[in-house]
Amino acid sequence: QLQLVESGGGLVQPGGSLRLSCAASGFTLDYYAIGWFRQAPGKEREGVSCISSSGGSTNYVDSVKGRFTISRDNAKNTVYLQMDSLKPEDTAVYYCAARMFWCGEDEYNYWGQGTQVTVSS
Repeated sequence: QLQLVESGGGLVQPGGSLRLSCAASGFTLDYYAIGWFRQAPGKEREGVSCISSSGGSTNYVDSVKGRFTISRDNAKNTVYLQMDSLKPEDTAVYYCAARMFWCGEDEYNYWGQGTQVTVSS
């Protein structure tokens, strides 16, 4: 079965850090760009970050630039999202998704089930 599985979410205080992982099973991520998305209650889903299949290209939504870092380890078939200096407005369910080669706004073929991130004191 082809699937993506996110992990690493949880409850953290403002200013804290979390590292999310997106692991693939049933297929290799070598040819896939991976995007991280999030959806807060009552809000539309938004793209947070993306990394190309080679890892040579990354992008971030303005609200997380300088705080989040996306990376990948193809040997482990896993993509990471390091989240530092977390703010309450980062609270959301975070999803990873895969599309062929390059980052984009749509055409993500595989999605994970999501992991909850809650930033609160």
